[in-house]
Amino acid sequence: MANMTKEQENQCHTIIHSASVAAALAAAGLAQLPGSDSAVIVPIQITMIISLGSVFGNTIDKSWAKSLLSTYIATYVGRSISQWLFGWFPGIGNAMNAATAAAITEAMGWAIANDFASNTEELQYLED
Repeated sequence: MANMTKEQENQCHTIIHSASVAAALAAAGLAQLPGSDSAVIVPIQITMIISLGSVFGNTIDKSWAKSLLSTYIATYVGRSISQWLFGWFPGIGNAMNAATAAAITEAMGWAIANDFASNTEELQYLED
């Protein structure tokens, strides 16, 4: 987060944590239906990416956000395995699915925010 101003970091914090909480709630509520939470979590993450882009002055459309999301697709493998192993068990499955969705969304959000911050800094350098 060295490339971000304090204001950008605070904005990213709010966006990422809000998306993580929303993803966790969706994952917890849909744990016993494997794969069903993706229909809710993916739009949450796309909205997070678009919002993070705006923090750094980037206008990102849905197709670009989907492309960025697909870059981090390996994270879905971990979530799918977790859901497959534990999702069937009421209580523990809901908690595991929620924790996994939140952690993945959080990690992905900060990775993308740091990429945006780095790219913004590089663009400013090239413009000077």
